[in-house]
Amino acid sequence: MSRLLGRLLVLALLATGLAAGGPAQAREPAHTPARAVAAMQPGWNLGNTFDATGADETSWGNPRVTRELLAGIRAQGFKSIRIPVTWGQHQGPAPDHTIDPAYLARVREVVGWALDEGFYVMINIHHDSWQWINTMPTDHDNVLTRYNAVWTQVAAAFRDASPRLVLESVNEPQFSGSSGDAENYALLAELNAAFHRIVRGTGGGNATRLLVLPTLHTNADQGRLDALTAEFTALNDPNLIATVHYYGYWPFSVNVAGGYRFDATAQQEMLGTFQRLRDSLIGRGIPVILGEYGLLGFDRHTGTIEQGEKLKFFELFGQQARAAGVTTMLWDNGQHFDRAAGIWRDTELFVQIASSWRTRSGTAESDLLFVRRSAPVTARTITLNLNGTGFTHVRLGGATLRRGPDYQVAGDKLTLTSGLLKRLTKTQGYGVKASLSLRFSRGVPWRLDVVTFDTPQLSAATGATAGFALPAAFNGDRLATMTATYADGTNAGPHSWTPYKEFDRAFTPDYPAGTIKLTPEFFAEVTDGASVTLKFHFWSGEIVTYHVTRTGTAVSGTPA
Repeated sequence: MSRLLGRLLVLALLATGLAAGGPAQAREPAHTPARAVAAMQPGWNLGNTFDATGADETSWGNPRVTRELLAGIRAQGFKSIRIPVTWGQHQGPAPDHTIDPAYLARVREVVGWALDEGFYVMINIHHDSWQWINTMPTDHDNVLTRYNAVWTQVAAAFRDASPRLVLESVNEPQFSGSSGDAENYALLAELNAAFHRIVRGTGGGNATRLLVLPTLHTNADQGRLDALTAEFTALNDPNLIATVHYYGYWPFSVNVAGGYRFDATAQQEMLGTFQRLRDSLIGRGIPVILGEYGLLGFDRHTGTIEQGEKLKFFELFGQQARAAGVTTMLWDNGQHFDRAAGIWRDTELFVQIASSWRTRSGTAESDLLFVRRSAPVTARTITLNLNGTGFTHVRLGGATLRRGPDYQVAGDKLTLTSGLLKRLTKTQGYGVKASLSLRFSRGVPWRLDVVTFDTPQLSAATGATAGFALPAAFNGDRLATMTATYADGTNAGPHSWTPYKEFDRAFTPDYPAGTIKLTPEFFAEVTDGASVTLKFHFWSGEIVTYHVTRTGTAVSGTPA
């Protein structure tokens, strides 16, 4: 109990500033950290590489890092690179916790290459945060000793490195078994203070090296930001930078609970985050690096979130970061930049991200315009998100369409005429019939796919909980989300607090195979013998109902 009280007392002193002697902004040398942070924009993460918890940097599926890879990333316009490093599996036993010299040398080699390519480089302690650092509430002394051992060795190894090398104390700090946030804040303050003391104590370039301190969970909630601000005040060091991560409004980020659109709720969550960063850190003279950003659903598949919705997310994110003066580092575990081929897996997404570093782009309410095959074709109106730009024209391939006969514009409303849509959809079959390019006065064009469809048709099926796939004639439509309820109206399946299930985790469409797969994870939380009503919501606006029943490991399904 005395150790806990001592840590809480430290936190109280940090909060009042008694351990410091003045606000952080009054001590910062003119522009030095802020200029460095600005020079680091934009940044990229070498994810799932040295942070992998297996035997080496390839254990999570990425190739061995080459200098050519780093040069390729530099050529994409990135000015900084975050190299997450997990040290624990490469450490010897207590009391020395010696880092494997070969592993440390390999990290030094890649850091050296990155510095030689002109990058600012940030390295850290990464997945150790949940592997062993998180036990600090119940194993305080052993965790602190091991943590100190890592930074003692790493700081010494990089003592004379370029000042463009930046050190980050710990990734996404978290604690298990604590008494609550007060203790968590105190533990993190203790780790950050130890990191600061060790690095500064090695002298050389480390005496003034830029050091990056995270909030608890690298989360931008107000309490987390306030606690970190108190740490900056206490440490009284002008060469400190704050870091948080941003993966968006959680239901949108993973496509659950009906969050499949980048709607007003998801937008306001983003705007609120950046406002808190301005008020709590940036406005106090504390530079901020957003050390990771993206969407959590990308870890399963980048198609978990519909293309147009994620493009709108990244467009607004880039604008908010520019307005706030925050440096952003794209999380890339191999799902974005193909490290073997040296190309972006989704060029359209990267072009939108890169454009957002410089300017705004116009978008629209959707990138999909559905035209029913079995009904007369009529004019259609969509809402534009001008985002401060001006709408200019519409292109189809190399041709500019005619304002009047092909489309009309009134304010933020774009109407495509029936004559245009008839021409675009005259060929037989379902699917994308044309991709229109909506042009604005600046930024990247907005692609609008004209898609012919009819109501999807689902068929009866039997199968097993290990892999049930219901036959689906998608008829050109695309699946947005799925609800699952029992006959009494209560929610079925995982995330029982919402009827809307998680895309790619509870269900996933397989368009080439013509099926919708329901996962073992879904059936694991379905009552045996109870009929479940599934409603599949499609991007056209169609909703198709289906019933499934699990009996042991057997599953039967029928359309409504």
